[in-house]
This record gives sequence, C-alpha cells and structure tokens, in this order.
Amino acid sequence: MAQTFGVNLRGVIDLLSHHLYSSPRVYVREVLQNAVDAVTARGLVEPGAPRRITLECPEHTGDGTLRVSDTGIGLAEAEVHALLSTLGGTSKRDDLGFARRDFLGQFGVGLLSCFMVADEVRLVSRSASGGPAVRWTGRNDGTYTVEVDDSARDEVGTTLTLLPRRDCDHWTEYATVAPLAAEFGSLLPYEVRVVGATDTAVVTSGGFPWTRVEGETSAEHRERLAGYCRAVFGFEPFDALPLEVGAAGLTGVAFVLPEGAHPGARQAHRVYLKRMLVGTAVEGLLPDWAYFVRCVVDTSALRPTASREALYEDETLLAVRDALGGRVRDWLVRLAATEPERAGALLAAHHMGIKSLALVDDELLGLAERWLPYETTRGPMPLRQFRRSHPTVLYTPDVDEFRQLAPVAAAQDIGLVNAGYAYDTDLLRRIAERDGPDTARRVDPRELLAALGRPDAATEAALADTVRVAGAVLHDHDCEPTLREFDPVSLPALLIADAEGARRQDAEEARAEADPLWADLLGHLVDSGSGAAQRLVLNTRNPLVARLAEVADTALLESAVRALYVNALLQSHRPLRPKDTAALTGSFLDLLDRAIGH
Repeated sequence: MAQTFGVNLRGVIDLLSHHLYSSPRVYVREVLQNAVDAVTARGLVEPGAPRRITLECPEHTGDGTLRVSDTGIGLAEAEVHALLSTLGGTSKRDDLGFARRDFLGQFGVGLLSCFMVADEVRLVSRSASGGPAVRWTGRNDGTYTVEVDDSARDEVGTTLTLLPRRDCDHWTEYATVAPLAAEFGSLLPYEVRVVGATDTAVVTSGGFPWTRVEGETSAEHRERLAGYCRAVFGFEPFDALPLEVGAAGLTGVAFVLPEGAHPGARQAHRVYLKRMLVGTAVEGLLPDWAYFVRCVVDTSALRPTASREALYEDETLLAVRDALGGRVRDWLVRLAATEPERAGALLAAHHMGIKSLALVDDELLGLAERWLPYETTRGPMPLRQFRRSHPTVLYTPDVDEFRQLAPVAAAQDIGLVNAGYAYDTDLLRRIAERDGPDTARRVDPRELLAALGRPDAATEAALADTVRVAGAVLHDHDCEPTLREFDPVSLPALLIADAEGARRQDAEEARAEADPLWADLLGHLVDSGSGAAQRLVLNTRNPLVARLAEVADTALLESAVRALYVNALLQSHRPLRPKDTAALTGSFLDLLDRAIGH
C-alpha cells in the first residue's frame, strides 16, 4: 500500500530560509521580486494601473516592522492558499497565470527567505479581480492562518509586513535596506522607494547604464561607460564591448581588463535577470579563456539556480557563452586590423588567454604569431619576425635546455626558440599543422652537436689521453666525452642529452629493480643499441680545455674532468644526482689537497 512522505514543515522552512541562501541580505531581493511580479501581472490586464513599490523601514513605521507595499495585481483567498502556503506548488502557480517569462520569482519559496530575519510574516492583499481583502500570517514554526478582512486594505495590491527577530533588527533598518534595494533593484522599470525616519530614497534609475542616451556623443558614451566600470569593478577599462544576444534576450557590456590577470582567476560578472540582480560574481557567462573580460548583462532567458544567486548550467547558457566568446574573439581580430599598436599592448598584457584561444582558432593563431613575443637566440621577438630569417623554427620545450643551448646556437647562427612556457609548444605544433611540418619542429640537441666544428688532427692527437681518461671518469655518469671547437670561447664544456640513450638508461634501471618476470619483459622492450644518455662536449678553443693536454698527472686530469662535467651539468640546470654531488665534492677536495701540499 502506497504511503505519503511525512514532512516537517518547520524543518523545511529552516532548510530553505537558512541554507538555500548565502546570506540574509537576499530577503530584500525576494520581496522585491514578488512585488515586481505583482505589478507586472496587473500591468498586463490594466495597462494604466499605477506601478509603485514602497519599502517602509521601522524608523518610519514606528512599530519595529518593515512594510513592503505594491500596487500589483493582488491575491484572492484561493490564490493565497495556492501560492503562499503550498511548497512545490508549481502547477498551481502555472494555472494561475504566473508561468510567463515576464515574471521573476516564485511566490512561496522566495517568501520563505523572510524567515531568515523574521519570526512572523504578515501579508494583506486585495485582488484586482474583485472580492474582499485577505490577511495571511505565516510563522517560522510552519503554521499559518488565512482570514478574510475586507477592511484590511482599500486599494488593489499587497502589503507585506515583517516582524524582525531581536537579533536581526539591523537587517530591516533604513541604513541596510536602502543600499540593498539599490543594489538588487536599481535597473527595475518601476519606481521603488525606501522610506526611513526622515530620508526617502528612490533606488531605481529606469534604464540600462550601458545604453547610449539621446544626444550623447561617442566620446561621452565611452567616458560614461569607463566611469561605470570604475564604480562597479574598480578598474579603468582597456575597452568596452557592447553585448547583445537576441535569442536569449541578453544585452549588456563587456569591459576588458587593462592589465594581465591570472588565467585561473575567478570570473566575476554582474548579471541581472529581467532587470533584477542575480549576483555580482557570477561565473560561467564567458569561456574560461576570456578571463581578462568582466561583463554586466541583463537577460530574460537564462535560468537562475534555486537560490537565484548563480546561473543554471543548461543548453541556453552554453549557447550564450559561445556567442559572447565569439563577440570577444571578433573584437580582438578587428582591433588587430584597425589599431595594431593597441592590439599589441593588449596581447602583451593578456597573452595567456590569447594563447589558449589561438590553440583552437586560426585567426587568433595568426594574431599570436604576429604580436606575441617569444624568447629566441636573437632576443625577444614575435614568431613572424623570427621566421623571416629562420624559415624553419627550431624550438626546445624546456626553459633550462634553451638557456644552456642558446649561447652556443647563437654563436653558430642557429635560430632557436624557447617554447618552455605555457602553450608555446602547442602553438608551434599548431603552426606546423597549418603551414607544414618543416615550419616548426623540436630541435634535437644532436643537431647542434653536428653543427659544431671538429678540431684539427693535431689538436685531437694532443688531447687523446684527455679523452681516454675522461671516458673512464664519465662512464659512471652514463656520459661520453667529445671534442669540438665552437663559440663562445669562454664556455669550456657543453652537456648535451641523448634522448634515446636516456630512455635506455631509464629502462635498464627499472629492469635492475624489477622482479624476474617483469625484468624479462623489459629486456624484450629495451632497445639493444648502445650509447650514453649524454655527451660532454669539450670546447678545444677554450684555454682551460687546451691546458688539459699538458697535464701528465692522471689523478689531476681525472679531477679536472669531473669538475668540467659538474660545471656543465650546473649550466644545464638539471638536478644533481648523488653521484654527481660526490664527483663535485671529490674534485674540489683533490684540488684543495694539491693546493695546500698534502
């Protein structure tokens, strides 16, 4: 036999009013939403009806209560039961005509937010459809009463009265209510007044601040938008982009940050739903790559979450996000074509976001190639400029490797690009996909070795013993010595990694530590080729290397080779292994012993 759920109504009210919303402050928005819906509904059936909403604070009422009055459509007794006293009564709400897109909130659920600041909520309403006035009283224990009181209100509309708890008096005072009403309802199309003891504030402006007013010049409009951005977001915008997505009933403005922001920075957009503020730090309105843009928009089609403090992630929001992202992208392309200097400054400030977008967009890939500076052996410059002298862009995906190889490559007139920063390697791969594989490719350090000159036969013969001793010393470091002559002369040795040798070394180490079955499997997978994981290239033009030919003491020669190896390793910014640290210490101790005569 089917059973019905037992519901603790007091617990549901506590859950919704204390845990659905982030702060008691939202109760002002909820009572405004209900009043706006009522005024809108009456305007649909009586176009000439007054459209006023008034919030009277305790300083004015004199009895410690907050009263919210509107000239809306009002509620009859049946509607009070259906809308104010039934949780989850969406179908009833729709049957009464409140499912139209003109309306902001939902009666009942929004009203529960009042219990965050009040123990008792009273509502008196007279319906425009006729009939007597109705008085509804709700309490935070989940009980309510409804009675007909024809003398309670003479004109059509509704008055909501909140009896604040003692610890929540400040939430209903004029100093709190007036700024909250201005924040949430400043764009509402109806007059909203907040009345205090002696002050009265009209918090609505009646129009969108991003709309150009009649008689306003372009310069004046830009300056007004800049002032609005400073007031809302606290920065001077680089530019302001008008936004419009007709299908979503969206209009607004996007402000571009003047300086670089972190790509992981939280997006904080100001979003209004049918002119009522949803939130000042709403996320998800723009694609992640547009982290350097802040928006203020009003929409009629996007759905808020249950708390109405964020946007619901659905297909409409995805479509709006794509449309707004396309608007920002088109603006970037147009800016580069019409104002190249400003585009360069913008790309320099927001290069991370532009790079991430260029990975999937060919037009912005061209912009990144033209404007974004890369670190190269010829100094910082855009890729397009670098490609004029080096048709094939050789790059290294590691910053430390670039810093090690760059001086040698520059001396040999080999163009090299540092692609070790975020997105750089992926962008160069995209360029190679677009323009052909010979356009950009990762440099193999062995290419640099092949470009270095070989010493003459006499020099090789003089350093033959040095190479032999070095081979024995470097064997423990999986390194082989090689003689070359190259610039700069000041560099005595260069350490070049061999990727295949390094892979073989890693596999052999794993095989030595594995169990027999796994070791046998690795034995079949490991390349049987020979070769060390790295090469120590000794520069025969360097005076220190040349002097090694004169050293007859084998122990001293071994210490010198160890010192050259560790120096080259430090130059490459690679981490020192224990045996590398031991080689550094041993060479210094030996040289120190010789210096003091031990």
